Amino acid sequence: MEDGKPVWAPHAVDGFQLGTIVDIGADSLTIEPLKEKGKTFLATVNQVFPAEDDVNKQVEDNCSLMYLNEATLLNNIRVRYSKDKIYTFVANILIAVNPYSDLPKLYAPETIKQYHGKSLGTLPPHVYAIADKAYRDMRVLKMSQSIIVSGESGAGKTENTKFVLRYLTTSYGTGQDIDERIVEANPLLEAFGNAKTVRNNNSSRFGKFVEIHFNEKNTVVGGFVSHYLLEKSRICRQSQEERNYHIFYRLCAGASEDIREKFHLGSPDGFRYLNRGCTRFFANKDTDKQILQNRKSPEHLKAGPLKDPLLDDQGDFNRMSVAMKKIGLDDAEKLDLFRVVAGVLHLGNIDFEEAGSTSGGCNIKKQSSQTLEYCAELLGLDEDDLRVSLTTRVMLTTAGGAKGTVIKVPLKVEQGNNARDALAKAVYSRLFDHVVTRINQCFPFDSSANFIGVLDIAGFEYFEHNSFEQFCINYCNEKLQQFFNERILKEEQELYNKEGLGVNEVHYVDNQDCIDLVEAKLVGILDILDEENRLPQPSDQHFAEMVHSKHKNHFRLTIPRKSKLAVHRNVRDDEGFIVRHFAGAVCYETTKFVEKNNDALHMSLECLVSESKDRFIRELFENSNNTKDSKQKTGKLGFISVGNKFKTQLNILLEKLRSTGSSFIRCIKPNLKMISHQFEGAQILSQLQCSGMVSVLDLMQGGFPSRAPFHELYNMYKQYMPAKLTRLDPRLFTKALFKALGLNENDYKFGLTRVFFRPGKFAEFDQIMKSDPDHLAELVKKVNKWLICSRWKKVQWCALSVIKMRNKMLYRASACIKMQKTVRMWLCRRKHKPRIDGLVKVRNLKTRMDKFNEVVTGLKEGKQEMGKQIQELDTSITALMVKIKSTMMTRIQIDHEYQALVTRSEQLLTAMQNKKKEEEEKERLKRIQEEMEREKKRRQEEEQKRKQEEEEKRQKAEMEQKRKHEEEERKKRDEEERKMQAEMEVQLEAEREEEAARQVILEQERRDRELAMRIASSESELIPEESQNDAGLRSNGTSGVPSSPERAAGPQVQASKAAAGTKKYELSKWKYAELRDAINTSCDIELLAACREEFHRRLKVYHAWKSKNKKRNEGTEQRAPKSVTDYAQQNPAPPIPARQHEVAMNRQQRYFRIPFIRPGDQYKDPQSKKKGWWYAHFDGPWIARQMELHPDKHPILLVAGKDDMEMCELSLEETGLTRKRGAEILPRQFEEIWERCGGIQYLRSAIESRQARPTYATAMLQSLLK
Repeated sequence: MEDGKPVWAPHAVDGFQLGTIVDIGADSLTIEPLKEKGKTFLATVNQVFPAEDDVNKQVEDNCSLMYLNEATLLNNIRVRYSKDKIYTFVANILIAVNPYSDLPKLYAPETIKQYHGKSLGTLPPHVYAIADKAYRDMRVLKMSQSIIVSGESGAGKTENTKFVLRYLTTSYGTGQDIDERIVEANPLLEAFGNAKTVRNNNSSRFGKFVEIHFNEKNTVVGGFVSHYLLEKSRICRQSQEERNYHIFYRLCAGASEDIREKFHLGSPDGFRYLNRGCTRFFANKDTDKQILQNRKSPEHLKAGPLKDPLLDDQGDFNRMSVAMKKIGLDDAEKLDLFRVVAGVLHLGNIDFEEAGSTSGGCNIKKQSSQTLEYCAELLGLDEDDLRVSLTTRVMLTTAGGAKGTVIKVPLKVEQGNNARDALAKAVYSRLFDHVVTRINQCFPFDSSANFIGVLDIAGFEYFEHNSFEQFCINYCNEKLQQFFNERILKEEQELYNKEGLGVNEVHYVDNQDCIDLVEAKLVGILDILDEENRLPQPSDQHFAEMVHSKHKNHFRLTIPRKSKLAVHRNVRDDEGFIVRHFAGAVCYETTKFVEKNNDALHMSLECLVSESKDRFIRELFENSNNTKDSKQKTGKLGFISVGNKFKTQLNILLEKLRSTGSSFIRCIKPNLKMISHQFEGAQILSQLQCSGMVSVLDLMQGGFPSRAPFHELYNMYKQYMPAKLTRLDPRLFTKALFKALGLNENDYKFGLTRVFFRPGKFAEFDQIMKSDPDHLAELVKKVNKWLICSRWKKVQWCALSVIKMRNKMLYRASACIKMQKTVRMWLCRRKHKPRIDGLVKVRNLKTRMDKFNEVVTGLKEGKQEMGKQIQELDTSITALMVKIKSTMMTRIQIDHEYQALVTRSEQLLTAMQNKKKEEEEKERLKRIQEEMEREKKRRQEEEQKRKQEEEEKRQKAEMEQKRKHEEEERKKRDEEERKMQAEMEVQLEAEREEEAARQVILEQERRDRELAMRIASSESELIPEESQNDAGLRSNGTSGVPSSPERAAGPQVQASKAAAGTKKYELSKWKYAELRDAINTSCDIELLAACREEFHRRLKVYHAWKSKNKKRNEGTEQRAPKSVTDYAQQNPAPPIPARQHEVAMNRQQRYFRIPFIRPGDQYKDPQSKKKGWWYAHFDGPWIARQMELHPDKHPILLVAGKDDMEMCELSLEETGLTRKRGAEILPRQFEEIWERCGGIQYLRSAIESRQARPTYATAMLQSLLK
């Protein structure tokens, strides 16, 4: 810092102000502000910092500034904030200043896409850049990441956390409901865990760690929320300008009339837990009109609603209800939450008064009876039990009498109030735990590869009065600051190693002693507090005394009267203590430390709520009861340490953070009035110090905080150099400048891509470079001189190195020749003797391989495997021979490998001998096994043949029995026909006799008439008349006798005519194609039978015509054996109606075989040597398939439809085959001959060409093919 140069000096309001140094004292500087000329003030040396030449210059990363200190950091943030650039980097740390206004397009979806996949520093600083860096680190390093968001109340931690979550779920989510649920969980958490404070309208009164879990494909699969240190004291008491948790006011403002009446709700001023703070609602003009007047407090009606662009109690209630629905809470569970909240409000309205009895104690006021009833109703408790539990405490005796005696101890008014407040805190805190649990249940995940955690926790806090909550928060920030220092230092060290600086580790002031002061075992403040809570009569004063006595000379702890603030010097030593934190000293007042550290209820209240009639209340307290210490049942006061629980949670959190990569976001509150575009420098500087950013700058000052790439330095200073120097490489250019300037090598380091400066050294270098022209000319001369000297030194070094190398090579060549000459013969003799001996032995071993091959040729099984092993052994022997010839081997090595080959050959020989024995044994067993198999197969075949013969005998017997039965039936039918014929002959004889008698009478009458005519010739006129009369008389007399030839016809003729007269279908005029189509397609049984009858009738007529008109010398074509046709001619079948015939046969499948001699062969072969066989398959009454088998001839195959003209046209009854003994055969016998003669292929071709008529055989073949 030079005279006249601007510097930054401390300022009470702005933090720092610009001025110039007027005078320099022993330990202080006299500064004249630039804005107030003529006025001066004193400032200590360590509080004055150099300023940049351009104070309005703003950079995205503070490390790019020439001077790195807290003043330039604050100024850079101020300049950027004035331009609505709220985000700034310090290395990889993001500083976020709350704008308290809506910045258009800063968080738009387009901005999210813009930062997607972009490296840090390529785009302006943004919370999205940190989120994307965490995701890319997780994906590349396969390691979970954490983002720590810290800052004081109102700095924007919750909003930045929301933006991080929205960016991750939007950019890398699956687009499903789970992404929306993670974002929608925030309104519910804010409703139950946020409240209005003096510094922030939407202050989170708890810490949370939100984990976004990703699968192997790096997409969002679920989430988990952990919460820390809910501020329970706010439930019962708030300061005048603050409010309770938002849910109480939103329920009063936004609940429907049904809920309001059911839960007995009113305006906030009607509840003790609300009316001691601010009772106004957050609302805008529209929603304020929608809130009913009876729900507004007098304060609200007088002063109007609270204004905040992000808060609206009635609208937020509706949004909260929608969020509940989206995360899976049904209406019943939603009402349970509201009911418990209302129950806590009514619980706070219960008042106590002195009992007025000798036993002391207190009673509930009569005015509170209705409130007590409401509270008991909403919490599912018995009214009398609640009354007793709030005014008495149950104790169990453990000594001095019968153990287990129950004693009720009455409570005083103050104790009753404490018991009431403790119950309210317990119910609400467990309700908050339940809300967090239900939120976690709404976005579950089965498996997770990695996660990105976002920690939203209060930053370092100090107020005028600091209590237990501030102590825990600052203890947490001490741990986080240590973690912060470790991580930042680690990243800085990694950069140094990456650039190859080779510097020692940078050290920093560790705050472990402050952490030990709080959490050390036995002597730590938290353990001292726990020990105080376990005393029969604990007190805050005794606790403070114990803290001071245990740490008398501790640097971090002192008594309040040594504070620099007057308000703290008035605190007595037994009322508080001061802890020197990393961010400054804080005075803690120990009042209510003991009470706030105990999270347990006394036994009466705990048993009461645990046995509640309401299931929801019971479930809230189940977990705590399950983990309750059994010692509490003995009657001692129950104790659950809040501080120890928080310490455990914090250590778990730190372990999780240390196992992940980390990024940091420091949120800054620009002013206390929470308005936009107002920058309070001093207040912001304090936050920067508390957030550890000043410590980071100090940390970097210990290393090389200023850094600049070579090309930037080259571009910055090449204008000052002549053209000769600007042609140099940027790295060489920079190195030449530094050497020419004669800078101390400890002040800078050359990396691979940039040069690193010690604090302030970059400014010195810049000042030298921008000095007067004369100095610059001198500098150019120095640079030229250094270049010439450097190059000449390189030439000298190269020449000396070449000469040295030449001499060394000559010396080594002569030395090698001498060594060769001396040692060559000895080496040759030593080297080759063992190899020759070994080679002879290995060759002898190789000659034995022929014997192995002979043994292998005698093997039957495993020949290939054994041959392979012999080949491998042979290859190994050959390889050893090659190895002995080509490599240097000692005698021991050769003997070792030779013995290994001998062992292998012996093992192989033994294995082959064993294999030979095994093969012989296997061959013998195989022969025995084959013999047994053949015998078994022969027996099975005999048994199968016997069964088959028995089956065939049975079937043939059945067929013979059937044939006999049919023969008997036929005989009976013939006998009946003979009887009928005899009766008909008798009848005909009688008719003939009657006719003869009548003819005699007629002849006699004729003769009488002729005689009468001759006698009465004279009476000729009378005769005709008489003859006519007589004729008439004769006619009349014989009218009952038939005179036509029909009269003489017998009953058989009449039956045939009757059958013909009753024919249903007239088919005589149908064409053959129509008959065939009807047979193939018709489903009418009667029509089908009539068509078949007509077809076979025509076939008979055709064959009769054909036989009548054939030439005598032509060979006859016989469609059936002569015996069959002769039988049909001699025994005509009785006429049976077609339908009756078809039904009678019922499509039976019958098979026949009879001997057959063709007419042309019966004269050529009298001994019947050429006798063949005729096979027939009848499908019902008509033939379906026909075969003729003759010696020395191809079989003749015929199927119905295709070969109708060549097949037998007779029906089964007409052939008489059923009456031939032995003619009918089994279906199997027919099918075997049919298949052997190629019948299946013949029938298949007929089916495919659509020539075969549908029969049983065609149906079976089609099903088989399918």
